[in-house]
Amino acid sequence: MAKSRILVVEDEAIVAMGIKQKLEELDYQVIDIVYTGEDAVKTALETEPDLILVDIVLKGNMDGIEAASKIRKQLDVPIIYLTAYSDEEVLERARRTEPYGYIIKPFKKSELNANLEMALYKHAKDKKKSETLKKRF
Repeated sequence: MAKSRILVVEDEAIVAMGIKQKLEELDYQVIDIVYTGEDAVKTALETEPDLILVDIVLKGNMDGIEAASKIRKQLDVPIIYLTAYSDEEVLERARRTEPYGYIIKPFKKSELNANLEMALYKHAKDKKKSETLKKRF
């Protein structure tokens, strides 16, 4: 079975490398690490990853929530937020982008793996259900 291809969007280089290491230990393929919302949108559209891990707070003009929203309008890809923020306003903004998960930093490798597996599984089921409905009508 092919490794799931993950795009990491994280503006702290050391944190990004730690995430990459955890993902590779869990047998995922990190296709790229990008540091801004603008690069996240561009790279996601070019590479069409299986899943995107996005930090909510990013340097630059576009935060992770706005980047995820732009990506979701153009690609059917599950997004999981990684963040140190969990206040109600941030949660509400994130919720509107229909993420497949929301992980509070710092997190354990097992927590990351569980969220990834669930998101990939749920996305595959949702996609299959959608295709079945299209065939009926």
